[in-house]
Amino acid sequence: MTSPLIDLRAFADRQILAEALAREVADALRTEIADGGAATLAVSGGNTPKLFFHELSRQELDWESVTITLVDERWVPDTEERSNAKLVIENLLWNEAARATFVPLVTDAGSPEGGLPEVQERVADLPGPLTVAVLGLGGDGHTASFFPGGDRLEDAIDPTGKALALPMRAPAAIEPRITLTLPVIVAAKVLVLHIEGADKKDVLDRALAGDDALEMPIRAVIAHAPAPLNVVWAP
Repeated sequence: MTSPLIDLRAFADRQILAEALAREVADALRTEIADGGAATLAVSGGNTPKLFFHELSRQELDWESVTITLVDERWVPDTEERSNAKLVIENLLWNEAARATFVPLVTDAGSPEGGLPEVQERVADLPGPLTVAVLGLGGDGHTASFFPGGDRLEDAIDPTGKALALPMRAPAAIEPRITLTLPVIVAAKVLVLHIEGADKKDVLDRALAGDDALEMPIRAVIAHAPAPLNVVWAP
């Protein structure tokens, strides 16, 4: 489906997409560093970004001036396989990018609710607004930890909300989560939705066919991001 709300770029395969996206993100980080001396990158978890992380880690730029954080996180230690921090540490923070500063979203608190004050401080201390944010997309239409049925979903996707991060608990989430809020994400100077496979393209098409953000929360990003939303896809 074509839509004026998105700019969908299709790539022949996932490796080509990863290389192109890595170049574009690196260019945005370089520009921000040249203009302001520091840049911030927020990335997502899951299997989709691994190739992109590998390619980005090889890009030559002033990584000492880059702070990397996460769009969202499961409230688990970074030694757990499902940890997004572990994914970033093992796939992005090496090669050239090993010199970047990483700011995780999980604290020593026993719950995201208990850790929220510290997480809010960490996000507030980031050079902002975000230079680049790269989002993913779940089969249920979630992005970040904006899950259908989430206990804080309405607050998290409120475009006028003041919170920088919020806890999220949802039936499909398995673990409790912490997530950047919609205003923080859509304020990124470069915002990209990275999807792969025919199934994710179908999810995006379904999202574009309706407007209920509580049903498919990616719709909140599409509606409130500077249009058109940059979407990259490979089969």
